Amino acid sequence: MTRRLAFGLVATAALVLPALPASAQTKLKWAHVYETSEPFHTQSVWAAQEIAKRTNNRYQIDVYPASQLGKESDINQGLSLGTVDMIISGPSFAARSYPPVGIGYYPYVFRDASHLIAFAKSDIFKELSAGYTEKTGHNMVALTYYGIRHTSTNKPFKTCAEMKGLKIRVPDAPAYLAMPRSCGANTTPIAFAEVYLALQNGTVDAQENPLTTIEAKKFFEVQKHIVLTGHIVDHLATILSKQLWSKLSDEDKKIFSTVAQEAAIRATAEIQAKEKELVETFKQKGLTITEVNKDEFKETVMKSVSVESLGYRKSDYDKIQALKSEGM
Repeated sequence: MTRRLAFGLVATAALVLPALPASAQTKLKWAHVYETSEPFHTQSVWAAQEIAKRTNNRYQIDVYPASQLGKESDINQGLSLGTVDMIISGPSFAARSYPPVGIGYYPYVFRDASHLIAFAKSDIFKELSAGYTEKTGHNMVALTYYGIRHTSTNKPFKTCAEMKGLKIRVPDAPAYLAMPRSCGANTTPIAFAEVYLALQNGTVDAQENPLTTIEAKKFFEVQKHIVLTGHIVDHLATILSKQLWSKLSDEDKKIFSTVAQEAAIRATAEIQAKEKELVETFKQKGLTITEVNKDEFKETVMKSVSVESLGYRKSDYDKIQALKSEGM
């Protein structure tokens, strides 16, 4: 009888514990797919430590980099499954649940990094993220600049028309395919890990990525030219799960959001500085750097692939175009 009573007391305690005030430390998981050397990781670690400081160590956030908790699609699903509490991920994945939030991937919607930064602070971003929250319950609290996507190639081109027939590796997603296909290139979906070899052996002539990725993955070793097509100003969202957001007090919601935005600004500044250095670095390595008339590429894309055909709203596109670029 005593043993049963003891068991009953333990079981009762277990039931009431979750309802007690959150005086004990809460452990959270923050996941992403980037390497430990990249600003997206180092600034996530900074943010985790900063949130702990500003909440008197009520939260311990462990950051899991380099796909430790799964690929990007996995960690996005993990927000709903409860396997992760926070993630950094491309909004193209969030757009699978709420398409309008992916508008930033439509080619040439952003003029440059400062235009994206203006968008991150704008009412239109707040409206889009609110729509995503309404659909999923998850909360998109910050945007980080990832880099402007350019084209590395062994067959130089300066105009959209000169891309005709170019064999180019592009991620297998409609927004990424829009520019090269509009210009007549032959797009080939190849796993990211296999791109270097595909370029080396001539399976494809070209690929597109930010300069920082071209450097990190050493694509410059097997390419002769970089064409500054600047077709997508890539970015990442910091997202908190529905379960976590619903448990946070108003004060803690403000702390999490503010710190995430500060971390995004810090990472953005690092990426911008690195990009400026890399053009000269690639020139020194013997690559030819070519600038293009981006307006010509933009006009060709808009004639070929409408904003609406990718699941985005023209009204959102127009509002983003009207934004004035600003600095950090």
